[in-house]
Order: sequence, then C-alpha cells, then structure tokens
Amino acid sequence: MKVVSFCHFLQGPAAMQYLADMGAEIIKIEPPHGAYERHWAGADRAKVAGVSAFYLSANRGAKSIAIDLKKPEARELVMRLIEQSHAVTENFRPGTLDRLGLGYDAVRERKPDIIYASASGFGRTGPLVKKPGQDLVIQAMSGLIAANGGGESPVAVGCAAADQHGAALMALGVLGAYVKWLTTGEGTRVESTLLGAGIDLQMESLVTYYASKRGRDILKRDPHLATWFHEAPYGVYKAADGFIAVSLNPPEKLSRVLESEAIAAFIGKSAYDNRDAYAKTLAEELKHRTIADLSARFDAADMWYARVDDFDDLVENPQVQHMEVFREVPVHDDTIRLLNHPLRYDGKVPDHRPFALEQGANTREILENFGFGSSEINSLFDAGVIHEPAVKTEMAGE
Repeated sequence: MKVVSFCHFLQGPAAMQYLADMGAEIIKIEPPHGAYERHWAGADRAKVAGVSAFYLSANRGAKSIAIDLKKPEARELVMRLIEQSHAVTENFRPGTLDRLGLGYDAVRERKPDIIYASASGFGRTGPLVKKPGQDLVIQAMSGLIAANGGGESPVAVGCAAADQHGAALMALGVLGAYVKWLTTGEGTRVESTLLGAGIDLQMESLVTYYASKRGRDILKRDPHLATWFHEAPYGVYKAADGFIAVSLNPPEKLSRVLESEAIAAFIGKSAYDNRDAYAKTLAEELKHRTIADLSARFDAADMWYARVDDFDDLVENPQVQHMEVFREVPVHDDTIRLLNHPLRYDGKVPDHRPFALEQGANTREILENFGFGSSEINSLFDAGVIHEPAVKTEMAGE
C-alpha cells in the first residue's frame, strides 16, 4: 500500500507509523522548513543528535519529500504522486487542503478509487469545526478529566491519550478502506476525530454511567479509588516504601492475606456502596507495610496487584524485556530508545524501518521511483518547488 501523507503533529504521523511498520510505503510531504514535529519537543526540547524526540517518536518508516505547496507547479506534482498511490492521509484543520486544490473532491476527480483519510479535532462539519483540537482540550471536553479526578479535583491523563488512540483509529480506518479497495476496487473517505477518540477511550465508563442513571455525583469517590464504576479496593495505595495498585480482590481474600479484622468487617457488604470506607480502611492497612512483604503475600494468594513503577522501572521489567517493547536506534552519532510496534506477527516484532532525519531526505529518490525523469526533477529543484537537505544525511537506523 502506498500512502501520500500530509500528516503532522502526533495523531497523523503515529497512524502512519503503525501502517509503515506493517509494510506500507509512506510518502511524507513536508514544507521546505520541515513539519512541526521536527521543531518542537517536550521536556524543554528533548533532542537526540539534534533531532526532535517528538519527531522520532512517531515518524518511523516514512520517507520525506519537501515540497513548497504554494508554488503553482506543486499541485500537479502531488497529483501525480497520488495517481500512483492507494491513499491520501492528512490531519490539517478542515478546509486547508481544499484551499490548495488537494481536497477530497479534487483528488477523487483525478483518482476515483482513492482512499482519502482525514484526522481532525472535531470533524469537517458541525458547530466546533473551526475550533482547534488538541489532546488536553479533548480530555477536558470528553469527560475524561472529570472522571479521572474523582469528581472533586479533576486530573488529566499524563500522556497524549486521545492523540495516540486517534492514531490507532485512523490507521484502522485506512486498513479497513484498503480491504474494501482490494475486494471491490472502490475508494473510501475515512474521517477520524480526536473528540471521537477521547470518547471511544471511555467506552465501558460512559455506557455504564448512562445505564446507571445516577448522575454526576456518582463520580465522587475516595482519592485512592482509580475509577468511579469499579467496586473497592480497585485503586492505588501508599505503602511504606512506594505505591501499589490493588485490583478487584474480595474482602474475604484480602482480609485473610493481610490478617486484617478491619477489612474482614466488609465481608457480606456491598464493596461498591461502601467503596469509600473500604478504600480508607485498606489505605490504613497498607501504609506501614513494605512492597516486598505485600508482593510476597499477594503472589502466594494469586491476587491482582502491581507495584506502581515509573519509566526507569519499566525498562528493567523482565516481561517488558521479553516482549521486546523497546529498541535502541542510532541517530547520527547518538542513540535513542524507541518503542517497537505494539503487535506481533507470527511471534515476531516487525523489522525497524528507518527515519528521514531531515525534511526532503528522500525527495529525489521518491520522484525517481514515481517515474520522474532527471531533467524534470532538476527543473523542479531550480524552480524551488522541491527541496532536499543541503548536506544529505543517512537514514536513522540503517
């Protein structure tokens, strides 16, 4: 599958990375100065060998061609790439590509069987169509922050959850459309939204909430409890030397393991209706016990629990190492720790596919592969329509 991608930021590039990992050829169209994610990174501009960590997190496998879309020759150039591809993907605000003559209708007129996938904050129609969509905004609007904060002190999820889930949904939509194309030869317009992704993340929570018919006060709970809809002790508790997550374990079992009469008092009572009292009691029972002691007791009883690990602990986890979750990848004269593709195919992690370390790193290669002649390519360079790095760099991971 060949994909012409206008994706930037996180949602779109991460979707393309999923597809690239599975073997798709991703042609990333960038402006001459490079996509946004090349110039911004969190943690006060975290970079590796001068390359943004943000870019490296979600652009694996994409080949880069730098095109000045404001040049009159650019539209025809892009259309020729699209004619030889299966899909166009973009996550600009609605209407942006239409203004450049590369919107769905224009592309479909040129290539009727195109798969045209758009990702945006709120979709291309509706009262919020002009509002900028961003992960934190979506977390707030979708109810995720309110539900996550226990009703009293709303707390945001500590990662770009809506962006990442939106990326997975976008990739899923493109794959579904590709299956349709393979079986019918017909194209599809695919639309993914961050708002839809933020809501979809909460499928169980939202359906349960509306079915309960108990209103927003049901969200209020003891701060140890992880969700509003699980019964106690489902939550996070402080131990003497760390924190521990305790899942759905009945008071009969928990009281026996901890040798606790206080917890035994909840046997026969509703663990949901008494969730706050149950959680407070368990918190008192655990705060003076060590993680090692609790782990030994809980493992012996086959209980659902886990020590609360941080990111440094994560890379030392033997199961994570066994699953080959991380991969060290060279970037110029340095290395970066990246996440592998999250799925396994026939028991194997997909091979690493390299990065285009600079915008336009593959400009000439892409055009040659799409049948452009040398003189035509040189003319496009001379006219400033296409660009490549002043000093061509190696691809990361090669």
